[in-house]
Amino acid sequence: MSQDTTQYLKDYQTPDFTIDTIDLVFELNETATVVTATSQVKRLRDGAALALDGEDLELLSVAINQHALEAGQFEISAGKLIIPDAPEEFELTVVTQINPSENTKLEGLYLAGDAFCTQCEAEGFRRITYYLDRPDVMAIYTTKVIADRDKYPYLLSNGNKVDSGELDGNRHFATWNDPHRKPAYLFALVAGDFDLLEGEYVTKSGRKVALEFFVDKGNKEKAVYALGALQRSMKWDEERFGLEYDLDIYMVVAVDFFNMGAMENKGLNVFNSKYVLADRESATDKDFHGIESVIGHEYFHNWTGNRITCRDWFQLSLKEGLTVFRDQEFSSDLGSRAVNRIDAVKIIRSHQFAEDASPMAHPIRPQAVMEMNNFYTVTVYNKGAEVIRMIHTLLGEENFQAGMREYVKQFDGMAVTCDEFVNAMATGSGIDLTQFKYWYEQKGTPVVSASQRYDASSQTLSLDFKQVFTGLDDEHALQIPVNVELITPDGQVLEGDNKAQTLCLTSKAQTFEFNDVPQGTVAVLLGDFSAPIKLEREMAAEDLVHTLSYSQNDFSRWDSAQQLLTQIILENSKQQTMSLPANVIDAVNIVLNDKTTDPALVALAVELPADMALFELETPIDVDGLLAAKQFVKREIAKQCGDALLARYQSTAQSLAESSVAESAQGSGLRALKLVLTSYLCAGDDSAKLKVVNEYVETQFNNANEMTESINALAVACQHQLPCFDGLSNTFAERWKYNGLVMDKWFMTIGQWPSDDALEQLALAKQQPSFSWHNPNRVRSLIGAFAQANAKQFHRIDGSGYEYLTDQLIKLNDINPQIAARLITPLLSWHKFDKTRASLMKQQVERLANLPALSKDLTEKVTLSLTQ
Repeated sequence: MSQDTTQYLKDYQTPDFTIDTIDLVFELNETATVVTATSQVKRLRDGAALALDGEDLELLSVAINQHALEAGQFEISAGKLIIPDAPEEFELTVVTQINPSENTKLEGLYLAGDAFCTQCEAEGFRRITYYLDRPDVMAIYTTKVIADRDKYPYLLSNGNKVDSGELDGNRHFATWNDPHRKPAYLFALVAGDFDLLEGEYVTKSGRKVALEFFVDKGNKEKAVYALGALQRSMKWDEERFGLEYDLDIYMVVAVDFFNMGAMENKGLNVFNSKYVLADRESATDKDFHGIESVIGHEYFHNWTGNRITCRDWFQLSLKEGLTVFRDQEFSSDLGSRAVNRIDAVKIIRSHQFAEDASPMAHPIRPQAVMEMNNFYTVTVYNKGAEVIRMIHTLLGEENFQAGMREYVKQFDGMAVTCDEFVNAMATGSGIDLTQFKYWYEQKGTPVVSASQRYDASSQTLSLDFKQVFTGLDDEHALQIPVNVELITPDGQVLEGDNKAQTLCLTSKAQTFEFNDVPQGTVAVLLGDFSAPIKLEREMAAEDLVHTLSYSQNDFSRWDSAQQLLTQIILENSKQQTMSLPANVIDAVNIVLNDKTTDPALVALAVELPADMALFELETPIDVDGLLAAKQFVKREIAKQCGDALLARYQSTAQSLAESSVAESAQGSGLRALKLVLTSYLCAGDDSAKLKVVNEYVETQFNNANEMTESINALAVACQHQLPCFDGLSNTFAERWKYNGLVMDKWFMTIGQWPSDDALEQLALAKQQPSFSWHNPNRVRSLIGAFAQANAKQFHRIDGSGYEYLTDQLIKLNDINPQIAARLITPLLSWHKFDKTRASLMKQQVERLANLPALSKDLTEKVTLSLTQ
């Protein structure tokens, strides 16, 4: 493995030099692009040598104040261009040559199909030129792009276009200036031939902003929804946060080859095509939601990430946690708040809690980093958003916005820290957040135990809390908001002094009392998932059913149903003879017969917990027991609630048959519910009913006039191995074989193939013409779905699933190590499994460790896994 290059937050030092302006000239060529970078540099620390970052660069020349440096006046060592005797202030000109066509890592400047594209976050700019590639060096950028006029008619970069023209040799140029100081990671350049969709937005102050979406030829109409999402984002940010866009133009470019979802480069966002292109024929309801969310996320970065950026990469959650919170609020304000909240919590409880329990566990502000790309995690992003949400809960909307205004006022145009953000929120709101800062230090999932006591003589209900685990080395108490709702035995939610409210835990042990409470009242805790914690509390099944029946909080109703289903799966996983109590059937019937609740919430409530969420509840993980118990519970619900399931399915299908409903916002919820109901109906063992369900699924697929119904039918047929699957799969693949984004859905379906010939099916899938090892979307869809969403086949007791994933990681280590590092996650927590599986998983991690040229991306994760 490569040498240890770990960096520590405690070692942070301000830069020795800074750069005020940089003028870039790109002479684009597929195999030999020449970059001339002219920077105005100032010394900040006496006696220091100038050390510029660079990687995979051919240095053509370097000059100070237009005087070329000779070989003895600089050196290149360990990824640095070092100039020992740099002046106090000077002009530095560096000329480099790079080969975009060979850049399969998709960092720096590379070819995305037939277009030039950049990705510079976190440390990609150093693959373009030697530079102070760190977020606390902020400069004004002017970029001139020169390229062949016919092959690359559009030449784009950050800011506003200030010049353009024709050159000799059928070339042309465009010059862009970004008037706002920014770090190198926000630099962007795109050159290519696209279809252009144009729009406009008029800001609250009356300025007209040109909106431009650049997409592959023939896809212009598929960007219309994304354009509308951008306009909605701009309006929402003005109305909710008072933040207005600040350039004359906002551009989005959609590319097929991209490691991330999107990138917020100032004025020129580069997007994975998945989060731009959509129409009803080729995109699902989930795709449309994802586009609106990601479009919003990248736009909201204009202020929370661009205008105010992070001082160093340890502070990544400063911009990402805050912006995820903002995009979640955007989606909630425009759609269903309850559904969006539940979707966010599902990610925390499965993926983020799993990360907390893995060798990669880290605070939302990490203390040590070897490869920065490895810390674009659900902890930094999603748990980071939960931390911001807790601040919002503690402050309230009015005070939260006052804090945000103070944050922008103090730090606009600066690179700052998480502490400075929290201090600004405290200053603006007038509320002390000193203790709250421990959330930025704690590692792992906090555990809080809770119990309920009742004194009949005084009619006092007491809630006792204890912070069992905080994830802090010195075991300080965390500040934890806990929402509580009190429901009487007759189903009334108490009001007045006992109304639904937020309790604030600030001590290791704490008790809260409520007076004049009827005996038998149920306290519902952690409503809306008010803190990212595990709550240890014994709740009787009848209390969970009571909560499901009477809570006024949609999240709490969903949560009680999930807790009930989870409890019975865990109990059955430990039993030789499985059974399903009547109260579970009662709960399912309550949900199925509820015709007033949003059908999307009904779908979420009756859906069984995800495998990953179940795996987080015990160590060692009993893979076989949990999967068998989950299948038993599903089969028993299908058998005992068969009539209710079928009736709700038929009414749902009938509603969707009305085009006005199918095309409305309600249609998305109905389709989600129909999918869950169909899956249950397939789980029964009545052959006559299964034949009918097979016909239902086949008819749904054949009659589908939009992608959600089509892919849902295919997914159900795959998961339950229905007789119609082969025909549906062949039809789907033949129709869409040259559309990579649609085929990603097919690849994900095959990746979750439940039968024992799964590895053979994966091999066949790779023969599809749209599959490419160089396209991150294709790899994630097939290999990622197998490793992360196919527990039965990935965790086969013979270890072949682990060996298969490792084979793919070895291949990706040479092509795109960043993607390899993201796919390795399921192997890292081998210690949590039974001895046989743990040994087999560890063998594969050791196999990676012994590779002679293991990438830095994989080295960090492999090392942490083997030293746990």
